[in-house]
Amino acid sequence: MHALPAPRPGTIDAPGAGFNSVPGHLTPALHCGKIGLMATDTASPNDSAPDMAAVIEVATRLETARASVPGFDGAEAGPLIRLVPGKRAIFEGRLDGRPVVFRVTLDPRDDSIAREWAEMQRLWPHMCDGRFRIAEPLLCAPEQGILVIAAVQGTPLMQHLWQSPPETRTRHFLPAATWLRRATDMSEGWQPARVRGWIGRAERAATRQPFASLRRIESDLLGELARIGALIEGHDWRCAICHGDMHPNNLILDGDRLTGIDLGGSARTPVYKDMARFLVHMGRRGMLPSGRAWLGVDADGIEAFTTAFGLTGRERRLCLPFMIGVEVLIRVESEDLSRSRIRRAEAMYAATLDDMRRTGDALDDV
Repeated sequence: MHALPAPRPGTIDAPGAGFNSVPGHLTPALHCGKIGLMATDTASPNDSAPDMAAVIEVATRLETARASVPGFDGAEAGPLIRLVPGKRAIFEGRLDGRPVVFRVTLDPRDDSIAREWAEMQRLWPHMCDGRFRIAEPLLCAPEQGILVIAAVQGTPLMQHLWQSPPETRTRHFLPAATWLRRATDMSEGWQPARVRGWIGRAERAATRQPFASLRRIESDLLGELARIGALIEGHDWRCAICHGDMHPNNLILDGDRLTGIDLGGSARTPVYKDMARFLVHMGRRGMLPSGRAWLGVDADGIEAFTTAFGLTGRERRLCLPFMIGVEVLIRVESEDLSRSRIRRAEAMYAATLDDMRRTGDALDDV
């Protein structure tokens, strides 16, 4: 069974859209099973099924691939996992009887399927077995925007953390950091730091912040980002082909095995960006397993990435805090988030700002 997103507390299950599949014919239909409302990013209490026009488009594309792309004739579509209208669809199925996951891009300008396929092909020989893996890439039809990967057994890491006894949660930090280290070490190198683009991205995102309480903190965060960025400019920082969306639910836990999924955002970036994505995703949701925080995120998590990557003092005290600040700012809160989520965001933002103000003041620290 493919690892599904954890449902939000209080959501109800509703019939989900799937595909009836018989040899040579695919038609959209209500799947006899059930999927949560989290299957669509536009789900609301009044939604009963995802956008059927998108479902029909996906079915048509898969039918075309079955007829024209070698290897796709054994593809059978199953229940929808997730739909982002106009962007992407993810659904379960089978390929020649083997459980698989289909990823389909719905935006004709989006080349992420081809990029994800290329990245998985690059990583697969190095992460096809052992404790740290990626999902096996099976087929790609770039013209139809379809990628087929092997289904992954296990539980998304963030979901596992919420379900685990609090005292056991910190033990997952170092394996997660080691997974990223394994994925990046082949392409790692040092390059001159270019912070202006990251600051610009954070500035643009801050203009979209809908909550006044967060806007006030973000204004000060941008000032600290510029100050720390000035300390980084003129030096090198470590870059690699990174995951691109390294949040804990893109690591699937099965025993002691971690399998990375959703590599479509892979690109050469500073390695600290993926670390920040992982840590801030947890901090924004109030997940601080160690009970110790630095920069608004779990301090033990920072130590795990420091250990796995052998971060230098400058990387730990300047580069990683800089990217944590960037990550805090570029993930703009949605207006429909609950008040409790906004309160947690306020607390994390304030803690991030307080610690950033103390970062890099003494040259001995870096």
